[in-house]
Parts: sequence; structure tokens; C-alpha cells
Amino acid sequence: MSDRAPSEARWLVVGAGGMLGRDVTALLAAEGVEHVALTRAALDLTDPAAVKAAVAGYEVVANAAAWTDVDGAETHEDEASAINGAAVRNLAAACADSGARLLQPSTDYVFPGDATEPIAEDAPTSPLNAYGRSKLIGEQAVRELLPESGYVVRTAWLYGKHGKNFVATILNAATQREFLDVVDDQQGQPTSTVALARQLLALGRAAHAGKAPSGVYHGTCARQTTWFGLARAAFEITGLDPERVRPTTSDKFVRPAPRPAYSVLGHERWAAAGLAPMPNWRDALREYLTGATEA
Repeated sequence: MSDRAPSEARWLVVGAGGMLGRDVTALLAAEGVEHVALTRAALDLTDPAAVKAAVAGYEVVANAAAWTDVDGAETHEDEASAINGAAVRNLAAACADSGARLLQPSTDYVFPGDATEPIAEDAPTSPLNAYGRSKLIGEQAVRELLPESGYVVRTAWLYGKHGKNFVATILNAATQREFLDVVDDQQGQPTSTVALARQLLALGRAAHAGKAPSGVYHGTCARQTTWFGLARAAFEITGLDPERVRPTTSDKFVRPAPRPAYSVLGHERWAAAGLAPMPNWRDALREYLTGATEA
């Protein structure tokens, strides 16, 4: 039995080379939290023995490894499920053996896509695409194997400095075209990886201290907008003319994987962990684009 104080939990970050993983790792380093960061190349999550050995000795495990190609999952569902489902089961089993708490990011796509009001954490799941099905397999493994120490954190519309994302793509497109047509009939919550990393750190600390109930949390920024609204906000913050962004509809940009028209998540469970919800999406976007935070 360790005599370490709850605030001194040792962290293992898996998938540390990705967009979210790099921000989680950077935050742990900045906070002086003892941790080890493993990229997917350094740890084969499909190897149960390797995963068990890697997890041993850590109190909190954050899994940032994932198949994130939503459209690609439509034709490669088995591969997506191996990473988002079977590999998560290996991690959950290893955490069950070692006593570690597992933080497992998931997605709004586990829902059926027919919501008209913010979706509660305990709302029924029924994925509308292959990616959502693969992530739900992972969720189910965590809840089955870690009923008291597993934490599923659903996020959506994620962007960050260390990976491909909508915000970077739209600002790059602004250097090549005068006008950009952007979908205005899908509602969601743009969420920065920095904001999500902070929330994961807070949740991990609360979990290790025995203050956060296990189960599902929704890790998206507050308020909502459309892709069109997000693009205009990015233009405004960076000094570009937002009138260059024009609204259009989803049928003009047909994608292999279906997307929900309304995918706004509710955040009620943070109160049970004694934690505040995540910041307004506009504030998080401003920080991402300029480094400035609201006073």
C-alpha cells in the first residue's frame, strides 16, 4: 500500500503522441505531476501482456490513443474497433488488476443523432456511424471492468495545435480562397484539446482523491454553435473579415459517415465530482488562436 498523498498520483498517458495526448502530457509536466508518456509506437495496446506491464505502478491512466478517422471507419470498422474497443478493454483489464483509475475519452457519436436538446450523460446510446460503434465498445469495456474506477469522458468537435482539425483547416483555406462556404445546419460544441486536458487532469485528481464518482462525464466546452459560427469566430479573432464565410447546408458536403444535426452535450455530472464544467467555446477558441485567456 502506498503512503503517497492523493495529490501525488503517478500518471501514465497512453497515445501521448496525438493531438490530445500531447496536451495532456504538456499539462502534467507544467503542473509538476509525476508521469510517463507512451506513444502508440511505444506500447502495442492490442497486446494484453504488454499493456498489463505498462500500467503497473500507476494510479491514474489517461488513454489518448484512438482511431480518429470518422469517415475512414465506415470502410475499416474492424480496425477502428480494434483500437477504440478491444485495446480499451485491454487497458481496462490492466487497470482492474493494478487498481489504477482509467480516464477514457469517447465521443458524442455514441448517440443516435436525433436529439433536440442537450444530451444527458445517462441518455440511451445507439451510434449513428461506425466510429461511434467502435467507441461504444470501449465505453462498455470500461464500465464493465471498472465499475468503481473507470471514467468515460465524451467529447466532440475537438481541435488543437498538434493535429489536423477544422479550425486550422478553415484558416489555411482563407489564405487560398476569398470566400468559404461552411455548413450552418449542424449544432455542436467546439472543444479545444487544452481545455479538455485541463478537465481530465482535474477529474483524475478528484478520482484519485476519492471525490469523483465513476461513470460517464461529458467533456465539451460550454454553449453551442455551428461550423459556420465557429469559422466566423475564428476569422474574427484572427483579424479576418467574417463576411468571407458564407453559410451552406450539409447536403452540399456529403461525407461517408453520417453526422447528427444536433449534438450538444449536457454537463450535469461535473457537479457530482465537485468540478466546474468546461469554459465557453469562444474563450477556449480565443486562447487557442492567440494564447490569451479571459480575465
